[in-house]
Amino acid sequence: MSARFNFHLSGTDGKARTGRIVTPRGEIRTPAFMPVGTAATVKAMLPESVADTGADILLGNTYHLMLRPTAERIARLGGLHHFMNWNRPILTDSGGFQVMSLADLRKLTEKGVTFKSHIDGSRHEITPERSMEIQQLLGSDIVMCFDECPALPADEARVAESMRLSMRWAARSREAFGDRPGHALFGIQQGGVTRALREESAEALKAIGFDGYAIGGLAVGEGQAAMFGVLDYAPDMLPADRPRYLMGVGKPDDIVGAVRRGVDMMDCVLPSRSGRTGQAFTRRGVVNIKNARHQDDPRPLDAECACPACRSYSRAYLHHVFRAGEIISAMLLTWHNLHYYQDLMAGMRAAIAAGRFAAWEADFHAQRAEGDLRPV
Repeated sequence: MSARFNFHLSGTDGKARTGRIVTPRGEIRTPAFMPVGTAATVKAMLPESVADTGADILLGNTYHLMLRPTAERIARLGGLHHFMNWNRPILTDSGGFQVMSLADLRKLTEKGVTFKSHIDGSRHEITPERSMEIQQLLGSDIVMCFDECPALPADEARVAESMRLSMRWAARSREAFGDRPGHALFGIQQGGVTRALREESAEALKAIGFDGYAIGGLAVGEGQAAMFGVLDYAPDMLPADRPRYLMGVGKPDDIVGAVRRGVDMMDCVLPSRSGRTGQAFTRRGVVNIKNARHQDDPRPLDAECACPACRSYSRAYLHHVFRAGEIISAMLLTWHNLHYYQDLMAGMRAAIAAGRFAAWEADFHAQRAEGDLRPV
């Protein structure tokens, strides 16, 4: 592995794992949830506030940053960490998923993808080599291979073709990444919901050799049952001594289910996006603060939460500022959601270390089943 990038597994409980990833910019406690800072910011949050929630690492987006303000500009200004005032580790995705889902008039070839920007229509090309270059310019601590990710459901032949292309791109990404002490490169397993394709992908990635391994191509329309069906075996196909990263997941019960199946890292826009749309995640499920039943409610969102929204503001106030369109609504609800997600990860880390993950998980589901419809 790259010098000063290491993964230490400190405990297991069934398939659930806890440990730490060591990087030159700090340690990442696992299982870890990475807030998404798409355009060099976690929306509605200051970097210091994100750190206060307990986040050890952020995710940045290669596709968005290469278009605006450009990776070259960020490099001239001191790199992404300095640019966005975040001195902890940053993982950047490869840009592949966004090219497939956002870009206009894309053309896929063996070389890479050419596309028109969804922002201004300008033409661009991303290849595995260009993706590695962009992520190096950004100064990412953890770099992702360039891959293709078809939406599901999809024909198995299409998924197989895409997976094999991604494996060829993975080898090119590995070569282009080179030897960068202190930085890590993760490979991405593909194969949709077909076990044989997942196995073929895992074997190809292990033959190339990576610092960590991601499980890609899930949470793209297949549904939770199918996703968990894949996670029942996919993490076991990857090296036990390297971090396992499930990309783009997800809801709290998705995250808990993934950790139970051996996943170490996750990311999702959901906690910040939901905060901006008036949804708050709590131990008893989702609270829609826009609902009229909250307008006279003096209680906090979650009495057990220590975030600023819960310490200092009532549901009635949060309802008011959301309905009034005040910016503080997005700030407080996003802060709460990110805090809740980090509390969730801390709870799982402690439970795994104590050998009581099954009991913790049962309590997690029981509280959610109880619901939030209690009298004021």
